[in-house]
Amino acid sequence: MVRWGLLTAALLVSVSVSQPTAQRFSNLTISVIATSDLHGGVLPRRDRGGLALLGGYVRNVRAARAQDGGGVLLVDSGDMFQGTLESNLNEGAAVVAAYNTLGYAAAAIGNHEFDYGPVGPAETPQKGEDPRGALKARAATARFPFLAANTVDDATGQPVVWTNVKPTTLVNLRGVQIGLIGVTTPDTPALTIGANVIGLTFAPLVPVITREATALRARGATVVIVLAHAGGRCTHFDDPENLSSCDQMAEIVQVARQLPPGLVDVIAAGHTHQAMAHDVAGIAIVEAYSTGRSFSRVDLTVNRSTRTLAGKRIFPTQDLCGREDPAMHTCDPAAVRAAALVPARYENRVVRPDTVVAGAIAPAVRKALALKNQPIGVSLETPFGRGDQQGETAIADLVADGTLASAPGADVAVSNGGSLRVDLPAGPLTYGSIYELYPFDNRIVTLSLTGDQLTRIIAFNLERKVPPFELLPIAGFKVDARCDGKMLRVTLTRSSGVPIRSDDRLLVATSDFIAGGGDGIVAPAGALEEIKTVEGAPLLREALVAWLRSRGGRMNENQFVSPEHRRWTYPGSRPVVCQ
Repeated sequence: MVRWGLLTAALLVSVSVSQPTAQRFSNLTISVIATSDLHGGVLPRRDRGGLALLGGYVRNVRAARAQDGGGVLLVDSGDMFQGTLESNLNEGAAVVAAYNTLGYAAAAIGNHEFDYGPVGPAETPQKGEDPRGALKARAATARFPFLAANTVDDATGQPVVWTNVKPTTLVNLRGVQIGLIGVTTPDTPALTIGANVIGLTFAPLVPVITREATALRARGATVVIVLAHAGGRCTHFDDPENLSSCDQMAEIVQVARQLPPGLVDVIAAGHTHQAMAHDVAGIAIVEAYSTGRSFSRVDLTVNRSTRTLAGKRIFPTQDLCGREDPAMHTCDPAAVRAAALVPARYENRVVRPDTVVAGAIAPAVRKALALKNQPIGVSLETPFGRGDQQGETAIADLVADGTLASAPGADVAVSNGGSLRVDLPAGPLTYGSIYELYPFDNRIVTLSLTGDQLTRIIAFNLERKVPPFELLPIAGFKVDARCDGKMLRVTLTRSSGVPIRSDDRLLVATSDFIAGGGDGIVAPAGALEEIKTVEGAPLLREALVAWLRSRGGRMNENQFVSPEHRRWTYPGSRPVVCQ
């Protein structure tokens, strides 16, 4: 983290002192600022992140470019809305209002843009309702286009064309033609509510990007940028050319390597909630972390006379800090120095939150506040964190327990670790904290599985390699997995200590997302018997809140993940490989 801050500071200094006036240089600088996976994170958390603070950083970059005659292009790579009360209560309208104010040039449609379904509180369409109604309504109010080049309407065989939704757009910035393409992962149908994407196909990325980028070049684009709701993961950012810390099999890395050389200049990635700031096959790939905590940046140098791309500078992912360590330029002080934090600076200017952006989201913030602060009656003695979600956590066990308790007659529960979006801090729980932990409108359902089917689901989760899905939150049983040569042997035991036999019939509580094939979690079970909604059709989140309120009292992580309470035993780490 320290190295990133030092490098960021050095890069910013070099930009600001090397280009004092536009008239003295033949080159023009275009700063591409990219966000992704906001997930409704319009507000700061503990003096970090939020859209008003983003506005302050963007304003400073715009001021720097105004001095040297360059420009700023602000873009987003999808999953803008789903995740907080401030956004969900208005189906993303608050985010669009803020993005309009911030001056976004375009945004890709991500998988979670389909979550809201029709306009109104129902998350899936009733007879005659448009399953994409809420998404279309948001696009229609945006002052920037939503891009969806690989989202194909099955009725026409062509990319969807809805009001203000199109495959690409061409932006003229300081006389430079910039082509923008929006795409989302082809896995989207398994990553949202299936009923909301019926009639759509999500085409493979490389052929679509190649086709659209070629067309944009033919229309005069000097620069082509892909806004991709598909991503990667790197852990070191001190050298954009060094890919040793990056996941070489990541979706967006594979895409970049398969594209024709020189066709695409920049990919603003997303979806994985990780970071990238690297050159892959000549393409600058940047990705910011999720929930509005950071942004990505690439500075493009364009020759003013020839309007050709002369160079790129890839910046490390930039955290949005209200205050920073003055030496390291990071949000947190260096532990050994315990430095006092000071107002953050960027582009040699103090960063001040944008009051106009704050005003744009203020009505949604006020509406959400009363509901958000409602106490639940449970206090956590220790923080409940998600960790890397590759191992068992107290927060996952808690959700699984609430799912099982909310489905009368169920024997066991299987939940979805990927639906858990924030950590729970120590102290009293509020409705807002549970909402942001599990913001999705999934309902609790039950299905009947044999012991053998459940065992196959568990073994698949342990061995699954690509992508590395989270360890399943489970309740009502324990897992003991061991290697027998090259074979993984899985034994399941009920919480009472009674073994689960292969021919046992179990009533399993889960979410409609999982039962409907989401994330491929239950695929190893084969064909499922009838899926039944729990009486009253409770949302999983609301059922969890009700269960916590009835339980009350205090909770500690050790009640779940201490050695005597652990639910999972398996060799090594996931994915498990038996040699």
